[in-house]
Amino acid sequence: MIRYLKRGASATALAEADAKVRSTVEGILKDVEANGDAAVRRYSQQFDQWDPADFTLSQAAIEAAVKQLSPRELEDIRFAQDQVRRFAQIQRDSMKEVEVETLPGVVLGHKHVPVNNVGCYIPGGKYPLIASAHMSVLTAKVAGVKRIVATAPPYQGAPHPAIVAAMHFAGADQILVLGGVQAVAAMAIGTESVKPVDMLVGPGNMFVAEAKRQLFGRVGIDLFAGPTETLVIADDSVDGEICAVDLLGQAEHGPTTPAVLLTTSEKLARDTMAAVERQLERLPTAGIARQAWAVHGEVIVCDGDEEMLAEADRIASEHVQVMTRDPDWFLQRMTNYGALFLGPRTNVSFGDKCIGTNHTLPTNKAARYTGGLWVGKFMKTCTYQRVTTDAASAAIGAVCSRLCHMENFAGHGEQANIRVRRYGQQPDLPWYQPVPAQG
Repeated sequence: MIRYLKRGASATALAEADAKVRSTVEGILKDVEANGDAAVRRYSQQFDQWDPADFTLSQAAIEAAVKQLSPRELEDIRFAQDQVRRFAQIQRDSMKEVEVETLPGVVLGHKHVPVNNVGCYIPGGKYPLIASAHMSVLTAKVAGVKRIVATAPPYQGAPHPAIVAAMHFAGADQILVLGGVQAVAAMAIGTESVKPVDMLVGPGNMFVAEAKRQLFGRVGIDLFAGPTETLVIADDSVDGEICAVDLLGQAEHGPTTPAVLLTTSEKLARDTMAAVERQLERLPTAGIARQAWAVHGEVIVCDGDEEMLAEADRIASEHVQVMTRDPDWFLQRMTNYGALFLGPRTNVSFGDKCIGTNHTLPTNKAARYTGGLWVGKFMKTCTYQRVTTDAASAAIGAVCSRLCHMENFAGHGEQANIRVRRYGQQPDLPWYQPVPAQG
C-alpha cells in the first residue's frame, strides 16, 4: 500500500504554460520574423540589458574568453568533453547502416544522415550551465552536423568565459552571446546576421521551452522540456543524509523542480525529511531549493520493490537515482525514465556535468515514449530501395497494382502497371486496371 508522507503539486499543472507565456512568446517570434536583427536587439536590450556591436563573437573575443580561465578550469572542461565525446562516438558506432536483398532482385536499406544545421541553446542567466555546451554542441559534432550555431545569454553583463570556451572546444561554428526567446527565434527563423537552422536543442526557462514548442514543425527540436525532475529510489541500505543531498542537489535548479523520494523504509523516509531540513539551513542555494521542496517535493513509502517499480514507472522521472541493495533489479525492469543512476557511488550531478552520458533528458512524463538527447537525435534514418531485375519489378508491380486498386488509387496503380508492362512482358495490360492474379 503506497503511503504519502509528503505530497507535491500536480505534474500536469507544472507542464501547462500559462496564457501570458504563450502570448509573449508568440509576439516575439512574429516580431523577429518581421524585423530580424532589429527585433532581436530590442529584446536583448529589454530582457538582458545587452546591446553589443555584434551578437556573434569574433575569433579574437573567443580567444580572450579562453584566456580568462585558469589551466585547471580548462583541463576540467576538456576532461568533461572527452567523456561526452567518447560515449557519443560509441553510440554513433552502434548505429549501423543496412542493405539487404529481401527478395531476389529487391534491395532495401537505410542510411543515417546527419542534420545539416543545428542551433544549440546553452542556459546562462541564473546559472552558467557550461555542461550544456558539451551535451549539445559536441554531440552534434560527433553526429556529423555540418553547421552548429551555439548561443548563451550574457552572464552578469558579459559573455561567460567558461561557456564560451566550452562551446568553442566542442566545435561550434558560430557563437552568439544572446539569450531567451530572441536567441531561439534568431536561430530558427533566421535574421540578417544568423542563417536559420534545421533543428533546435538545449534546455531553457519556460519562455525558451514555449518558443521551441511553437517553432516545432518549422524546425525540429530535441525535447519538450519542463522543469528538471529527480526521483530517488532507496531502501534501508542507505541513510537519510545521502538521500537528502541527492534530492536537494536537483531542487536547487528552480522553484518548480519536483524532487521525490520513493522508499520501502518509513524510517529512511523520515530520516531523509529531517536531513533535508538540516541541509536547507546551510545550503547556499536554499532560497530556491526550499521553495521547490516545500511545493513540489514528495516522500512516498511502498511495501516492496515491485510497488516501487510500478510507482517509478508511473512517475516517469527525468533523473532516477537508485540506491537499493540490488539496483540492477530496477535496471532490468524499469521502462519509464530519462536516465538511471545506479548505486550510491554515482549520482545525477555526475551525469549532469562530466561522466559522459547526456544530461538533456525527457520531463513531464515524456520518458514514457522517448529517451534523452543523444547522437542519434541529430541523425535522420533514411531508407532507400533498389530493384535490380525485370522479374522482381514485374512481380512487386503486380501485387502493388492490386493493392492500389483496393484503395481506389488508380494513379498509384498505374505506376505499378507500367512496370509490369515494360519489365513483365504484358503489353496488353489495360491502363488503370489491376493486374490479374496468375493462375
